[in-house]
Amino acid sequence: MSTAERVTGTVKTAAVGFDHVYKAFVARGRRSEPVLALQDVAFDVRPGAFVSLVGPSGCGKSTCLNLVAGLSGPSEGVVTHHGRPVRGVNTEVGYITQEDNLLPWRTLSGNVELGMELRGVPRDERRARAREFIELVGLAGFEEHYPHELSGGMRKRAGIIRTLVHDSDVVLMDEPFGPLDAQTRVILQAELLKLWQRLRPTVLFVTHDLVEAIALSDRILVFTANPGTIKREYTVDIPRPRDPFRIHETPGFSELHEALWADIRAEIGGAEIGGEAP
Repeated sequence: MSTAERVTGTVKTAAVGFDHVYKAFVARGRRSEPVLALQDVAFDVRPGAFVSLVGPSGCGKSTCLNLVAGLSGPSEGVVTHHGRPVRGVNTEVGYITQEDNLLPWRTLSGNVELGMELRGVPRDERRARAREFIELVGLAGFEEHYPHELSGGMRKRAGIIRTLVHDSDVVLMDEPFGPLDAQTRVILQAELLKLWQRLRPTVLFVTHDLVEAIALSDRILVFTANPGTIKREYTVDIPRPRDPFRIHETPGFSELHEALWADIRAEIGGAEIGGEAP
């Protein structure tokens, strides 16, 4: 796929592009050969798409997010954001990690407003927008609560809307639901889909949960074991809107899940040891 897609007769630049990207790391303070984390990674993400990266631990999925965020630069190749090479910290993208990273001395409202406050959004406007998003994820009534007074799921909701509230066109998500229990994960998957369908940011999502990837994504990229490169790409043809609570019952789910797990099991040596799919 090229870095420009033809959409309804016009050329539309990819929101995120990887053009034959390599990334090597050298351990600090040691004389050693560089360790290759990514090898010849090439893919595009069209604006408004939801793309998941899956693969064995240590295959470079999170490194891809860091490259888009400009927290690290490629050793070779080019990473682009709307056609422009990423050079230095990319403040135009949002980044959601496993940790909620809420400021303990600020209330729920104060945390959700933080990004808008730093960007100089007027007080009344940012409060109204924060209130709207807090209501969207069912946290109305908790505006003046501090993070230690909220459950893990509530803190995760707050972290997500804090990123989405100031209209980042690209949102990077690195296993955001990893630390949560299974029931809360599915609830938050449903809420994330609701927010994404309303706002339509471009999402690049890292997960080890294949069910989660299928429930959320337009496309799923499977990475090989280290050094990571794209082994296969899957299009998720399950119609939207989707219900994460019943995704297992959807036609086509079982076949896609089995194919994904077969690819990943081969990378981690599971072809010999067997094991259940995640």
